[in-house]
Amino acid sequence: MSKAYDIFLTNLDKMVKWAENRSLWPLSFGLSCCAIEMMHAAASRIDLDRYGCLFRSSPRQADLLIVSGTVTYKMVDLLKNLYEQMLEPRRVIAMGSCAISGGLYCDSPFVVQGVDKIIPVDVCLIGCPPRPEELARAIIEMKNI
Repeated sequence: MSKAYDIFLTNLDKMVKWAENRSLWPLSFGLSCCAIEMMHAAASRIDLDRYGCLFRSSPRQADLLIVSGTVTYKMVDLLKNLYEQMLEPRRVIAMGSCAISGGLYCDSPFVVQGVDKIIPVDVCLIGCPPRPEELARAIIEMKNI
């Protein structure tokens, strides 16, 4: 009886992990012009919903954080707080040159020179702003990791 129970729990655990990897729920956290490209990726032409990617407005329901835009030092505490409230396993995409390295505002003392200095980043999308197709491709690749 115990062997059948162990097999059932093992298969259930594999199924839950498979489902977690195949459906990403990103937190809608847009800061500047890259957020418009993120919204475009969720619209009807690319439609991230068909890939199992449903945008959430609460960090307690999200497992993917897409930082799209310029992060200032005033936003650092909020960004850390949102990241800590997200579900495990947490994933982060830094979208655009402003999120990756400060972008056009790299000389400003108020802009963070890369989100990876605050929270761990899994994927960086280069560009100013990156195309919505690139965001869709990155999300599809993250599902296969």
